[in-house]
Amino acid sequence: MVNYIVRRSGQMLVTVFVISVIAFIVIQLPPGDFVNSYLATLSGGTIVTQDAIAGLRAQFGLDENLLVQYWKWITNLLVGNMGISFQYQRTVADLLAERLPLTLAITIPTAIFVYLLAIPIGIYSAVRQYSPLDYIFSFVGFIGLAIPNFLFAIIAIYVSSRYFGGNVGGLFSPEYELAPWSIGKALNMVQNMSVAVLIIGLSGTAATIRVMRGMLLDELSQAYVETARAKGLSEWRLIFKYPVRVAVSPVLSTIGFVLPHLISGTEITATVLNLPTTGPLLLNAVRSQDMFLAASIIFVLSILTVIGTFISDLLLVWADPRIKL
Repeated sequence: MVNYIVRRSGQMLVTVFVISVIAFIVIQLPPGDFVNSYLATLSGGTIVTQDAIAGLRAQFGLDENLLVQYWKWITNLLVGNMGISFQYQRTVADLLAERLPLTLAITIPTAIFVYLLAIPIGIYSAVRQYSPLDYIFSFVGFIGLAIPNFLFAIIAIYVSSRYFGGNVGGLFSPEYELAPWSIGKALNMVQNMSVAVLIIGLSGTAATIRVMRGMLLDELSQAYVETARAKGLSEWRLIFKYPVRVAVSPVLSTIGFVLPHLISGTEITATVLNLPTTGPLLLNAVRSQDMFLAASIIFVLSILTVIGTFISDLLLVWADPRIKL
């Protein structure tokens, strides 16, 4: 186990380094840079000289080649300096310190919601195949897979505004928006984020239900299940001791992608719901070509991905002893 952890740690470092290089290059691929994006936002009557444009590029370090820009960014990153956001004129570390805790406050409950709801429903649907509840769960699952999250968010906003006179967007009520942190503000956030957790987790729940149901149906038809039944093992003990442990493996293998997906993969939904998370921050950074901010967020997501994948590998070994490290 120790040798495996050491070996995987070295692989993770190499993986994160390669991803950082690719991410930095991809961010630079669109034509122009942050200065071009900034000039495009100026009013039509504003005249900017070429000397002023060159000065802006020198100020932001955009006059240097790509290799030099990457080297400065990655060396500063190793000592905890993520650079300055061109768009916000603040340190990237400060922006992430504001957004990341709120993002995790939504992401972690959403992940728990997905697995606690989807796995039992998937097991029940497989065991009670073609029952009325199985048809209902399958129908709801297909709806959740077919309709994107941001459309559910738009529908939720319309219904709450049209019929209830409220607004499900944002994490805080207006009176708590700028207020310092307190028990009342924390409770207000928990109350307001329930809709966001439901909407963001809906598609993941639907997909996990389908995977769990399909895998368990395959296992229930195996010969070892019939053998265990013939030996007199009780039905539910048989199901949870053998087929479920095998069928849950594909679900556990996706844990490495759930956390970064929930953090960055819901930019449009978070924008529609006006959530102060890293998703809209990354979207704005890419649109304005704010390379240090975008690259730092992608770097953090890369670390989360490789750590999550490592955790899912260990969980797979625990769930299915046939899998060897």
